[in-house]
Amino acid sequence: MGGSGSKRGYWPFAGSGTGSDATKDRNALARPRDFRNATPFVFTRRSSLYYDEDGDLAHEFYEETIVMKNGRKRAKLKKVEKNLIPQGIVKLEPPCIHVDFPVVLCEI
Repeated sequence: MGGSGSKRGYWPFAGSGTGSDATKDRNALARPRDFRNATPFVFTRRSSLYYDEDGDLAHEFYEETIVMKNGRKRAKLKKVEKNLIPQGIVKLEPPCIHVDFPVVLCEI
């Protein structure tokens, strides 16, 4: 399902660790983000599937090649890495909860 978090996300408790107290106070009071307007749901994601030249859809593609070894024919699978087109963005049904959403939704 993809577990990468956002690299530019906002975390309210993160500190820079440098700078004067006046700079920290100004940055702490400057435009706090409002999480009430943010949604915890993810509706789309980038697919890990690829289309090949024939229009087939899969994670990986292999082709069978014949190899001569010691005078004997032997079949071997070779991974295809060229001429693959990524599927792109897919819609999630049902939507998932974003991993970086900083609010406890349900406490057990």
